[in-house]
Amino acid sequence: MELEKQYGARNYAPIPVVVSKAEGAWVWDPEGNRYLDCLAAYSAVNHGHLHPRVLKAVEQQLHTLTLTSRAFYNDRLGRFLKRLCEVSGFEMALPMNTGAEAVETGIKIARRYSYQKKNIPADKAEILTAYRNFHGRTTTIVSFSSDDNAKKDYGPYTPGFTNLPFNDLEALEAAITEHTIAFLVEPIQGEAGVIVPDEGYLRRVREICDRHDILLILDEIQTGFGRTGKLFCFEHENARPDILLVGKALSGGVVPVSAALADRKIMDVITPGSHGSTFGGNPLACAAGEAAIDTLIDEGLPERSAALGEFFREGIRRIDSPLFSDVRGKGLFIAIELKKEAGGARQYTEALKERGILVKETHVDTIRLAPPLIVEKADLEWALGVLEDVFSEG
Repeated sequence: MELEKQYGARNYAPIPVVVSKAEGAWVWDPEGNRYLDCLAAYSAVNHGHLHPRVLKAVEQQLHTLTLTSRAFYNDRLGRFLKRLCEVSGFEMALPMNTGAEAVETGIKIARRYSYQKKNIPADKAEILTAYRNFHGRTTTIVSFSSDDNAKKDYGPYTPGFTNLPFNDLEALEAAITEHTIAFLVEPIQGEAGVIVPDEGYLRRVREICDRHDILLILDEIQTGFGRTGKLFCFEHENARPDILLVGKALSGGVVPVSAALADRKIMDVITPGSHGSTFGGNPLACAAGEAAIDTLIDEGLPERSAALGEFFREGIRRIDSPLFSDVRGKGLFIAIELKKEAGGARQYTEALKERGILVKETHVDTIRLAPPLIVEKADLEWALGVLEDVFSEG
């Protein structure tokens, strides 16, 4: 911790614990203390830490071929993209590395499609976004953030985006103009505190986008790959987007892998030289991604998330704490919102750490709980007892 403080930029405020080993849903510090991981690297470790099937695929690939760049074909990328398209239901995919890169890719695809196939006047394309969104930290993405901490002093900001209230269909309809090309939105706002929209919201959003002939871009970087109890969150309401953005758990938490997915009529606007990445689609990442997808499906992890998520969420709701303002979520994507008089969530995340549970606060008053989908029910029962102790004491 001291070395990181001395040599690292202060762009994070970690919980004061050092993780040196992990397996499944559990992690250990150098002193041998064990903790239940209830953050799962912001949903990147849906499969659990060091899943043997994913590790085996990566280890085999590590000794064969790791990187060629996209100047050449490699023997893993096509197989990986085929599998990703099969499970997602889209015709084409563009591989990248990080979630922010996937979002930037989605924005570029939408803009190019609008200029080339919808005759939007040059440089006039407008993308609608939602207040309290979190799509990454590039200069373009923070330009449409409503979080001052993420945005302040990074201007001048990129034009072409309009924020509107999340979970507000009337606001969406009213914001659409002749230059609107897309609505970019998270199906559940994760960083904002697991904000779950009203039932039917996504389905109605899909209808509005269809009626106005604009693209629906869904950022499922946190909600995808089983986190909410379906393979993708949009499946809860059959609200298939035009562009789907994925990342995090796509590699089983082993290496960075992300992608933008769309059907051919949209993705065809991307041509050689118009977008790329040296590491995007590298063989090592493809091996991890293919194994992670197969593992997720074969082990029924989305279904497991649905069942355990309901158990865990309802168990938290039964805790009789005067500090709770709300308990919400879908699948194993859960948030506890505390009342203002609780004095902020950080003291409670640190108290939970002392009792063997790792979580992280978001937006001062909210604690997010997102354990790996392979977590055992008995572990969640134990966690409920710890939560009750901590919040009863509070």
